[in-house]
Amino acid sequence: MIGGDGEQLGIISLPRALEMARNDNLDLVEVSPTAQPPVCRLLDYGKYKYEQTRKEREARKTQKTWTLKEMRLKPKIGEHDLDFKTKLIQNFLVDGDKVKVTVNFRGRENAHPELGRAVLEDVAKRLAEVGSVERMPLLEGRSMTMIMTPVPAKPQRPAEDHGRAATENGKAPQPSASPDAAIPPTPAQPTVVQSVTAQPPREEPPVSLTPTQ
Repeated sequence: MIGGDGEQLGIISLPRALEMARNDNLDLVEVSPTAQPPVCRLLDYGKYKYEQTRKEREARKTQKTWTLKEMRLKPKIGEHDLDFKTKLIQNFLVDGDKVKVTVNFRGRENAHPELGRAVLEDVAKRLAEVGSVERMPLLEGRSMTMIMTPVPAKPQRPAEDHGRAATENGKAPQPSASPDAAIPPTPAQPTVVQSVTAQPPREEPPVSLTPTQ
């Protein structure tokens, strides 16, 4: 027997277990009837059912649902029709739905199933980036089917993670070169100062003073 707090109470008789449940205002619930001896637990059954319902409701919210779409092709489909229907299948896969691609054979086409297989393989090759083949082409009566499932998107690493990784590896990220850095600087032109040579003072001739008559 298991108590209300999860503790092990050992083997207890049924009358004693019922009395303990009444004293604690709990319910005696048989959780493992196939065990020897059967395992019972003391708990609030109403609260237990409420918790179970709440967990199931939360699980349904996080559960991703998908729809199985179907696209029908012909073994001798034209290139234009194949491009158009391939784009439709791509839209289904991008929306998160699985796609069942079916090639139907009529009359003499049943003798050439390789034509339908080639069409399905071409579709899978074109949609390799957005979908993967969950079930390979399988011949079922007069039709050949293939199931494709969406490819999970790859998370993109931000640019700063690259710089952080380079720093951790001991290499500093190289700064991007600016357009001006490639142009060598223009050497400074020397300033020309004009020199003036000082001329010696010119000697004046002596002036003779003649007395006037």
